[in-house]
Amino acid sequence: MPGDETQGLIIPSELRAKHGDLIDLVVGSESMNDEERQYWINILPIMTPDQLKNLRDILENERKQLKAIDEKYAKEIEQIGQQQIVRQTDQVRRERRTARREKEHDAAAKEEPRAEDLLKQIEAS
Repeated sequence: MPGDETQGLIIPSELRAKHGDLIDLVVGSESMNDEERQYWINILPIMTPDQLKNLRDILENERKQLKAIDEKYAKEIEQIGQQQIVRQTDQVRRERRTARREKEHDAAAKEEPRAEDLLKQIEAS
């Protein structure tokens, strides 16, 4: 019986034509290994409409839950990244303030003797 192979799975062409969307859900399921995927593909032709609907509902629910988990973790990772950026920005600002204070201190230390010399010159005049 000719068919296609996806991830090493054997999927008959007529089954793919009849249940393509459900097969995609089975193949994309993260909760099954290849042996379980092949089992579900093999029994699709003998499943009742209610069983097919239940399988579809279960697999779609799994996909939605995994997507929600991925989105949650993506937001948490984004927040962690933003927190890291804030910490880095704070560190850069602290370093700049420290450097500015050092320059101001050095400038003041150089100005003090000049100011004293000017005062002495004014007093001497």
